This record gives sequence, C-alpha cells and structure tokens, in this order.
Amino acid sequence: MDNLVEETLESKINVLLRTSGLKLATAESCTGGLISHRITNIPGSSEYFLGGIVAYAYEAKVALLHVSWDTLHQYGAVSRETVLEMARGVRSALEADLAVSVSGIAGPGGGLPGKPVGTTWIGFSTKDGEFAHVFHFDGDRIGNKSLAADAGLKIIFDYLNGELALTSRQPQEP
Repeated sequence: MDNLVEETLESKINVLLRTSGLKLATAESCTGGLISHRITNIPGSSEYFLGGIVAYAYEAKVALLHVSWDTLHQYGAVSRETVLEMARGVRSALEADLAVSVSGIAGPGGGLPGKPVGTTWIGFSTKDGEFAHVFHFDGDRIGNKSLAADAGLKIIFDYLNGELALTSRQPQEP
C-alpha cells in the first residue's frame, strides 16, 4: 500500500518541494480545493504548502486574487488571462515561490459556444515566468474536477523536474 502512495503526483511533488525549499500556493475555482486537498493528504506538506484560495465567483476572484473586472468581462473566468491573474494573485497574497490556478466548466451545464463543458484552463506562476494551458475533459462533473486536479499537479511536477517551459512574465500595469 505504501508503494502506491509514493507513486502519486502529490507524493512526488512532496519530495521535490521539500528538497528545493520552494513554497507553493493554489488558486482554485472549478476544482473547489481538490488540488489543495490532494497536496495536504501527504505528511510533511506543511513544509512547502502555504495555502490555497477557492475563488468560485467573479467577486471572490476580484477580492481575493486581484483578478481585474476588465479581464473577467473581456475573456471570462475560463480563460488564459484569468488563470494567469489568479496564479499571480495567490502567489503574491501568500508570498509563495510557485502558484498553480485552475478555472473551468465542470458540467453538466454551463457550457458556452467555444467553451463547452470540460473546458479548463490551468495557470502557473513563478517570479521568473508563467505558463497556461487549456484542457478539454469529457467526464462528468466529478471526473472533470479530478482530471483538472491531475493536470494541475502534473504542471507543478513538470516545473519542478525542469520539463515546463515558462514564458516571460508579462509586465503589470501600475
């Protein structure tokens, strides 16, 4: 049984973050805290996991993560722009080295033209750069949440292994 636990993404992340000394934070919408939950299932996660913010509504994204209303109105909550602002916001709020964010349409309703159910954006932010990717999951609500959490954890893992190409951080307006 212990061998199975050691093979999870969150267990591998545990080892990499504990040895690197880097601190992690999460900003979650459609996953409702599932990424944070999985990270904190691992003993010792308090050494590197600072916390997470579940910001489901637009108002919470603005108030807690400093996502701009302009971004939300222009691109929507499920967008590259929004998840990058979410990741930057939680990284700043919790003074983390790394932050992952997720926003998507878990289903069964809520799909839009060009953004069907299962569309999920995941963002990642460090002081040196950032990353965002769109996924299109085809599960039910619980399955889409689980797949989004898996994808978020994989992005963290890939970064820690030097396998994630970051783009230069966009300058922020004053």
